[in-house]
Amino acid sequence: MSILASSVKACFTDGFIIIQMDGGIEIKFPVSQNKRLAAGTENQLNHIEITPYGLHWPELDEDLSF
Repeated sequence: MSILASSVKACFTDGFIIIQMDGGIEIKFPVSQNKRLAAGTENQLNHIEITPYGLHWPELDEDLSF
């Protein structure tokens, strides 16, 4: 089972990707620590696809697995 199987939403806010889980757990990390994400626009960073394995940003060709 994937950690993201129960995620509710992921978004970009104030320089961070924030993942909010069903149980109230929040995971966040700065986009500045990822070369591809750091180059993205706000719209590109907010276009996040949640998969059973992690996060995907189609316009930035970036995937992060958990």
